[in-house]
Amino acid sequence: MKDLVRAGQRARAAGKWSEAYDAYKAALDAAEPSVTTERERAEIAGELGLCALVLRRYRDAAEHLAWSLEQREALPAGLQLRFEEGLRKATTHVATLLVAVDPPDAEVLVDGKPVGRTARTHKLFLESGQHMVRARAPGREESLQVFTAIPGKEHEMLMQLPRSSGSTKEVATTAPREAPKALSSTLAVRSQVPSPWASWPGTLRIAGIAVTTATVSVGSLLMIRASRLDGDLSERRDGLNRDPTTSSTMCWQAPQRSACAELLRLRDERNLSGVAGTALVIAGGVIGAATAASFFTDFSFLGLTPAQERIHVSPVATGHGMGVNIGGLW
Repeated sequence: MKDLVRAGQRARAAGKWSEAYDAYKAALDAAEPSVTTERERAEIAGELGLCALVLRRYRDAAEHLAWSLEQREALPAGLQLRFEEGLRKATTHVATLLVAVDPPDAEVLVDGKPVGRTARTHKLFLESGQHMVRARAPGREESLQVFTAIPGKEHEMLMQLPRSSGSTKEVATTAPREAPKALSSTLAVRSQVPSPWASWPGTLRIAGIAVTTATVSVGSLLMIRASRLDGDLSERRDGLNRDPTTSSTMCWQAPQRSACAELLRLRDERNLSGVAGTALVIAGGVIGAATAASFFTDFSFLGLTPAQERIHVSPVATGHGMGVNIGGLW
């Protein structure tokens, strides 16, 4: 195994990526758990994934890199960063499928090929296009779903297998003869469905929406109050103008304890409410615009979350025509 790893390193240094891929794949197949450490297997799988990424075998790359990062505790920090960056690049070219199955011992097949180990949740990487997912178990009804995979997008699927009506008669299922398993079968990983808000950009967006709503609401109320005060002020000013002994113009220079004090108070309150209301509405608009812009901003350059929140455009060609798939996730 170590000779194969060294051969892969030499081929990679020489830019012979196909040879490096074959060497690392042979080394991973030879890496028996009884004679190798978890770190050795994780490193080989990660290097194999990076070679597949250069060769544009994106599904293969995503599967190996994802499995390698499952053992991230055994990997040095430098390798973790390399493999995480490679996984981010690979997942932009393939679709991610999270399949939750009940009961957990049900056999899951994608396009007729078994996924592999028994698990309640499977994380799979698929090429773009339509795929058929089937789940079956003894004494249960089969479940079948068809979906269209979009590169860069994460799909979720729940498959529940109800008990068959003829429970007394056990459903006969013939297990296919086990063929050499692809790495995608043996490296299927469990994954909890991540929340689109479970990150610091999501928290800031929630706060931005709340602040925008509050500031615009308060600002609108203050502007309505200023409008009502302006009406009261106009009414009192007209009353003073109708009095031959006084006029409203005399009030702006009158002392505070004069008969015009109420008119002055209304004017000051109107001005204060109007200015404060306008300022809050403007501030709310700015915060709202910044919050809306964050939904179209890719924060992956910070290295905190995978670059999933973006628009993906990919060409599609079939026997009947060609075009593009445009998809986005916010």
